[in-house]
Amino acid sequence: MDTFKQISAFVDVATRGSLSAAARGAGVTPAIIGRRLDALEARLGVRLLVRTTRKLTLTFEGQAFFEDCQRVLNDLANAEAAVSLGGVKASGHLKVSAPAGFGRRHVAPLVGAFMQANPEVTVYLNLSDRLVDLVNEGIDCAVRIGELTDSSLVSVRLGEMRRMVVASPAYLVARGVPRHPADLAGHNCLSLGQQRGWIFRDPESGQVDTWKVGGSFACNDGAVLHEWALAGRGLAWRSLWEVGQDLQEGRLTSVLDAWQAPPMGIYAVFPERRHLSLRVRLFIDLLKETYSRPAYWELT
Repeated sequence: MDTFKQISAFVDVATRGSLSAAARGAGVTPAIIGRRLDALEARLGVRLLVRTTRKLTLTFEGQAFFEDCQRVLNDLANAEAAVSLGGVKASGHLKVSAPAGFGRRHVAPLVGAFMQANPEVTVYLNLSDRLVDLVNEGIDCAVRIGELTDSSLVSVRLGEMRRMVVASPAYLVARGVPRHPADLAGHNCLSLGQQRGWIFRDPESGQVDTWKVGGSFACNDGAVLHEWALAGRGLAWRSLWEVGQDLQEGRLTSVLDAWQAPPMGIYAVFPERRHLSLRVRLFIDLLKETYSRPAYWELT
């Protein structure tokens, strides 16, 4: 029991960002949360959190342990639900939010499959590129890509997403294939709105840098850039979720693969872990089972 309390305290503190917030959620004092963290670190023999008067920061070991603990606690919640609910089916209303483009292609089809498997659940899918307020808008679960900024939300990592530079074969025949990010200066780069640049990781040093790019066209809609790349009008820096099938079928070709940016995480976020409904747990499980398969992104 002490081990479970220590791990729960660690996850709550890492998720909420402070001892006081974790203590309020658990209904205990910050001192008790602090003692549980101290006991956990002493038992493991490793520092998990760097605590100052201003903020808490996960160590490298703490980040890895945090992700494992989140998964264990989620699996435990699912196991308890399976035992306590027995043959009870998921029911009720589920409100889901996702980025517009990603949601149309990779969330909406899974919502359809989920509803077919759980006919007693109704779903509202909110597709928007703005950062929705889950609590005030009554959202049960949101799919987000990239760095998570709201520490008050609970998150489950569903998979990861790579970004790459792509162009049509015809464009590359006409303009040549870039071998280094510096070569992009001689190409027509299709930019996304006010994007600062394209991110690359040096294959030798591992250093990540943002490279300024330029071209004849910029747009705040990535779908338009995708279409222009297909039409042979330039290079575009797009996510695999959008161009995977085009790469598979030869309509687009990726370049500078050795310089690809570090992958981004795909997450399900929700306001609170406790008393998570069966319909939300089952939907998150479906997303994770799907997005964690690398082959999925190459075929969609």
